Amino acid sequence: MPPVQRDPTRTVPLPLREQAAVRDRWLTQRLLDLLPGLMDGAGIDLWIVAGREYNEDPVLATLLPAAWLSARRRTVLLLHRSDDGVTPVAVSRYPVGQFVPAATEESAGATTEWDVVRRFVDQARPARIGVDVSADFALADGLSHSEHGQLVEALGHHADRLVPAERLVVGWLETRLPEEIAALHVLNRLAHDVIAEGFATAVVPGSTTAIDLAWWLRQRLHDLGVEPWFQPSVTLQRAGVPLVEQSGALLPAVAYDAVVLPGDLVHCDIGLTSLGLHTDSQRNAYVLRPGERTAPDGLGELLDAGNRMQDLTTTELLPGRTGNEVLAAARSAAAAERIDADVYSHPVGVHGHGAGPAIGRWDEQGDLPGAGEYAVHTDTVFALELAVRRSVPEWGGQCVRMGLEQGIALTADGVEYLDRRQTELALIPAG
Repeated sequence: MPPVQRDPTRTVPLPLREQAAVRDRWLTQRLLDLLPGLMDGAGIDLWIVAGREYNEDPVLATLLPAAWLSARRRTVLLLHRSDDGVTPVAVSRYPVGQFVPAATEESAGATTEWDVVRRFVDQARPARIGVDVSADFALADGLSHSEHGQLVEALGHHADRLVPAERLVVGWLETRLPEEIAALHVLNRLAHDVIAEGFATAVVPGSTTAIDLAWWLRQRLHDLGVEPWFQPSVTLQRAGVPLVEQSGALLPAVAYDAVVLPGDLVHCDIGLTSLGLHTDSQRNAYVLRPGERTAPDGLGELLDAGNRMQDLTTTELLPGRTGNEVLAAARSAAAAERIDADVYSHPVGVHGHGAGPAIGRWDEQGDLPGAGEYAVHTDTVFALELAVRRSVPEWGGQCVRMGLEQGIALTADGVEYLDRRQTELALIPAG
C-alpha cells in the first residue's frame, strides 16, 4: 500500500516514510527543472559526483534517494546534459533511485566502476567534465584526493576535459524549490515555538543554568524528531557584567554555566533538520525582576534597533550583488543611522552553513575572499544573522549586545521572512 501523501507545509515532522516520498519527489523535480539550467550556466555537459561509503562528497547526499543513508561501497553519479535535458546515470552495485543503472558488461568479465565511467565518457564525448574541487567552498570540494587520482587515470586522454564544478555545485545546493521554501516556513515556525516553550517552561530563575536550558532545547528537538545540527547555545547578559572583547568583537562575559537570574537577558541559538533541510534561529528573552511587568525600555529599544538593522540588510540583499557588496552597503546604511552593528549572514538550506555568498563574519566585518565574492541569486534562503549594540540606561549605561538570527527567502518577489521575526522580547517570570 503506497504511503499517504500529505502537504509538508502543514505537518512537521512527517513520519519518515512520508518524508522520504517528499524528498524523492523534490529530487525528481530538481533533476528535471533545475539542473539543466545550472549545467548550462556553468558550461558543463557532464557532472561526475563520486564518493565512497562513509567518506561521501557532501553533494552526494543531495542526489541520493532518501532511503540511502550512505554511498554503499563506491557510488559514482554521472549527470549528462543533452538536448533532451539531463540524463542521470549511476555506477553502483545497487539501484540508485531516479538514476539509470550504467551498463557494466559483466558478460565480458569483471570491471571496476572506473572502467564503466570511462566507457560512458567514450560514448558521451562531453566537452567539459565537471568535478567537485574548490578552494573557496568546502561543500564544492568533495572529490577526495584518491578518487580524483583514480578518475584521472581512468579517463586517460579525456582527463584534460576536467574542470572544477564549483559554480554548478553552489547553484545546486543554494537554489530552493517553492515547495522547499514552503516547508522551511513550517520548520522555522517549529524552531521558534521550541525556543518559546523553553523560555516559558524550562527556566526557573535562581536554579536553571544557561547550559541546563541548552540541553533542554536539544532534548526537545530530539524528542520531536527534528534533530539539531549543532549544540544549542544559550548566553546570558546582566547588569554589572560588561561585554568583553574577543577576536575583535564585543561578546557577553557571563559564564556559560551561570544560573539564570532575574534581570538577565537570555539569548538562544538553535538549528534543526527535517526533510533534508536546516534552520538556524536566535531568540531573546528578559527575566523579570520581582514586581516588573515588562522589560526595561532600553532593552526594547535595542531590539527595535536590531529589527531596523534587519530591514537595512534585506534592503541591500539584491540579486547580482556579491556578499561583500551587501555587507558594505548594509554597514554604510547602519552608520548613516548611527546603529552600531555587525552583520554575518549566510545561506542555509540543505546545510546549516550553506554554500553561497557569505555576508560578513562575526569576527570579520571587511571583504571576504572567495565566498564573499560570490553573487546573490533568487530562490535562495539565508539565515539573516547580525548583532546590534547600544548603552542601556536602566543598566547604568552599560553596553548591551542583541544577537538576532532569522530565516529569510529571497525570491523574484523580494525578501520574505520564514515564519516571523522577533519584534518583542519574550518575558520569563521571576519565579
